[in-house]
Amino acid sequence: MAREVSSISRVGTSEPFELQASRSQISYHNTLFKYGYNPAILNVEETIWDAGGVYAYPGSAVAMTATSASGATDSGVTVLISGLDASYNELEEEVTLNASGTATTTGLFLRVFRAYVSGATSPAGNITIANGGTTYAQISAGENQTLMAVYTVPAGKTLYISEGIATHGTGTSGGVFMTVRFLVKPFGGVFRTQVKLDVAESQIYYPFAYPIKVTEKSDVEVRAICNKNQSNAMSASFNGVLVDNGDNL
Repeated sequence: MAREVSSISRVGTSEPFELQASRSQISYHNTLFKYGYNPAILNVEETIWDAGGVYAYPGSAVAMTATSASGATDSGVTVLISGLDASYNELEEEVTLNASGTATTTGLFLRVFRAYVSGATSPAGNITIANGGTTYAQISAGENQTLMAVYTVPAGKTLYISEGIATHGTGTSGGVFMTVRFLVKPFGGVFRTQVKLDVAESQIYYPFAYPIKVTEKSDVEVRAICNKNQSNAMSASFNGVLVDNGDNL
């Protein structure tokens, strides 16, 4: 006799909230996980993302061009770009690299915070997603998706961040440490430091007993700086839940 595999949520109420949210069983809630990696940070602060340097945000909604460093070799590679439109509403578009290894979106993006290879072929080279010479996302060869600790809260939603993690790779000499900042820029405001900590060749986990509330249209990112003039790898992640605004809850 065949046995039916059933979730406890069908017969009780004790299944963890986090699992229910991940399974889209809780109305008006969506989970968020962002992870970033920067392989070479010196004694100048940088955002923890693939392309290096401090991340720049578009001043207006623009078309994005995906370009492979391997050119025609990556013809036919498909990439899905995720971000926000001019009204801060969620926007996704899939593009296919042409015979020159490029593709431009028809949609206009005010923010780009994730991109990944959506087809069955991996690119041979790095793929940059840019406009006017400024890179807004990068898919490094072999990763097949962006690694960027950068996010913007869509219109009509509030983000509740429950935890973050920062990890420092091995330094090249004694006494090296990284100073990490978790930053939030409210809509119309400036970046404000929410968490600032030092980490030396280890990992720091910082949970929030009461999740940090981040309002709609706010930018969120993690940055780091090394105390010495030497190259250090740094990763960071944060996660939480997006809740729809309104009187439904």
